[in-house]
Amino acid sequence: MSDKHFDVLPKAHTTYANIIKSLLPIGDNHKVDRDALPQATYYVDELHIDQSNLDDYRKICGFGDNGKVPITYFSVLSQTLQMNMMVKEPFPFAMLGLVHIDNSVTQYRPIGERETVAMSVSFDNLRDHAQGQQFDFVTKVESNDEVIWEGTSTYLARSKKPKGNKKDKSAPRPATVKPLVDEAGTHSIFEVPEDIGRRYAFVSGDFNLIHLHPLSARAFGFPKAIAHGMWSKAKCLALIGDLPDACTVEVSFKLPIFLPAEVELIAEPADALRDTEDHCTFGLYNAKNDKPHLAGIIKLADDDK
Repeated sequence: MSDKHFDVLPKAHTTYANIIKSLLPIGDNHKVDRDALPQATYYVDELHIDQSNLDDYRKICGFGDNGKVPITYFSVLSQTLQMNMMVKEPFPFAMLGLVHIDNSVTQYRPIGERETVAMSVSFDNLRDHAQGQQFDFVTKVESNDEVIWEGTSTYLARSKKPKGNKKDKSAPRPATVKPLVDEAGTHSIFEVPEDIGRRYAFVSGDFNLIHLHPLSARAFGFPKAIAHGMWSKAKCLALIGDLPDACTVEVSFKLPIFLPAEVELIAEPADALRDTEDHCTFGLYNAKNDKPHLAGIIKLADDDK
């Protein structure tokens, strides 16, 4: 077990040198077990929200300034710990090849923007995928030893020959069939600007080259720069509006959003969760050809944590 405790959330630039090294393919002479994840958990024992960064995050995603932490924000904060874990532990995959395919976040109660909390991030659940292997980063946020938020980010490491050593225990991914527009829900068609990847990178610390510029994206096989998946999830939730105080939001990232783009959000009414329904669905689609970029579901949170 290789656990590390931080007094403050580390800055992304402090690990850039190691991150650059990690982008290189892993050679045959690297003694890394590709059938196991590091047994490591990284902690920030007293996490204070950076108000300036939170304000910038709200603006770029569209959340209102209501004194509460947006439900997706801790996923962003945890990415710095994730990057440190991938470059400092015996991580079996090249960081450059990872694809964020699913994300689930659960908020058990509203969290004030000035609360001091504890955050931890762990590796979990290495398993097979049709295109390689996938694994999870599991993040927990606690207050007075009580879990108040938790999230799972699932990444795919592509390879030609999946290992076949562990079965996929993931829950079924949200469907991508485009629903009819419901007047009681949310329907929004909006433009995604060409520079959203660069702007979001400065807020989130995620400077993956596929998001920053067409030239750097082409170097990795994309015809244009693509939007961050976690920005698109946050943007959808900001447009949907008020969510239940305790809820889970699961998302599968489908086709990339090539920048610039015009997209369409269709969402069932979230306020129905307070009445008769136990879940509602939403999706983000290409406004011109209806192809799905994101499929999501919002559910009332399970108190068993």
